[in-house]
Amino acid sequence: MFHLFHLSTDKPTGLQQQLREQIAQVILNGNIPLDSPLPSSRKLAKQLNIARNTVVLAYEHLLDDGYLVARERSGYYVNPDILARKVEPVKAPVESSFDGTPDWSSRLVVKPSEQRNMSKPRDWQKYQYPFIYGQFDPVLFPTANWRECCRDAVSIPAIRDWASDRFDNDDPLLMEQIRTRLLPRRGVWASPEQILVTVGAQHALYMLARLLLRPDSLMGIEDPGYMDIRNIAMLNPSRVQPLAVDAQGLVLSDQLNACDLVYTTPSHQCPTTVTMPLERRYELLRRANEHNFLIIEDDYESETNFKANPIPALKSLDKNDRVLYVGSLSKTLAPGLRVGYLVGPEPLIREARALRRLMVRHPAANNQRSVALFLERGYHDALIMSLMRAYQDRHQQMGDALREYLPDSSREPSFGGSCYWVKGPEGLDARELQKQTAKHGILIEPGDIHFYAEQPPLNYFRLGYSSIAAEHIRPGIKLLAGLIEQLSGGATEPRLH
Repeated sequence: MFHLFHLSTDKPTGLQQQLREQIAQVILNGNIPLDSPLPSSRKLAKQLNIARNTVVLAYEHLLDDGYLVARERSGYYVNPDILARKVEPVKAPVESSFDGTPDWSSRLVVKPSEQRNMSKPRDWQKYQYPFIYGQFDPVLFPTANWRECCRDAVSIPAIRDWASDRFDNDDPLLMEQIRTRLLPRRGVWASPEQILVTVGAQHALYMLARLLLRPDSLMGIEDPGYMDIRNIAMLNPSRVQPLAVDAQGLVLSDQLNACDLVYTTPSHQCPTTVTMPLERRYELLRRANEHNFLIIEDDYESETNFKANPIPALKSLDKNDRVLYVGSLSKTLAPGLRVGYLVGPEPLIREARALRRLMVRHPAANNQRSVALFLERGYHDALIMSLMRAYQDRHQQMGDALREYLPDSSREPSFGGSCYWVKGPEGLDARELQKQTAKHGILIEPGDIHFYAEQPPLNYFRLGYSSIAAEHIRPGIKLLAGLIEQLSGGATEPRLH
């Protein structure tokens, strides 16, 4: 029986959990006869070279879970009831010559996988120079504080509070923290009826498109811009109007006038990192009123601002309920947590809540409570301060390195954030550059995906610094510059865009 168990200290799970899972698996596989006792804890511990207490605890857990039964003076045996609930294999019927497999190419009404989209390597942490955008640095993550909040969120009173079906309601503590702690930082004031918790910002964007876009609607998107909003709009489907971006963000051209809905990232334009000035924000609101269009404000990365007096959110300037505000904790707490929020007028939020109920009912209540406690105890505020200090240092390091090794290739982000938008030499293919840099431990993101045109410029790329150690930035940029020169055939240094 001992050959059935293979424990390793290299695995992320502990030895006790590994043993518990492997014993459960061999029981379900029928590898242990019902009339044969399991090895004693002393004997199994000796054979596996682990502590006896590890085996004892594993056996006790399996006993509590119903996998084992204890017989006095005889030991542990497989519980026959656990196998009684196991589905027995059935003999497959004789196959006919008729192929009944559906033709999925004709069955699928939409095919999102065929849209142009960005892919990020799952093993990005293995790269020595991970200039990847949107990932967090484990070194900066407040593990102790987060574990404390998660632990308190699963206390017996807390579980009794959130474990019941909330139908379409959100955690009241989280709603209060969003309303009184997060939104006021951006100058936004809202009632609980004007706020909806979402499974990240992207969930909010999808619901807004579903609620507001008809097939004949025209949605304005920044170009270059966030590729997922483009794909969401086209999937609904609706018509898309690309809108130019300059050094002050979204260009307020006459193309806006025909739009029904306009998506913008005024605080930290995606991907160019520029910030829309106050005057242009007021003008955008004036045009929205005059030409009767709505605005989605994606206020991502607004928290990681290096300036003492950031420009208030577009939503805070809106007096006519034309701005629908989307926020998220992905860029501060953790992208994998998937917690965001949508702020808008009551009639819209009421319908968004009903739509969300049909999709996911509500975001996981235990996660909502953990996040609420993290906010309430001030841990998020402390995390933002820590991130700003680290990001400001990395921002400076990257800016200095780019000026030295790739002069005039990028414009320094005026707001802060966690990345630089870089324009390489004419003729450079950043997609090929990505392949070559990966061989040298450098991870970059080509920028062509952010452009609306079918034949976008290929010499743009993005360099994130949220997940790379500060001491790796300069040598990484130096190596990157050398590879760019090789691919460009000795071309001159990149020019200012």
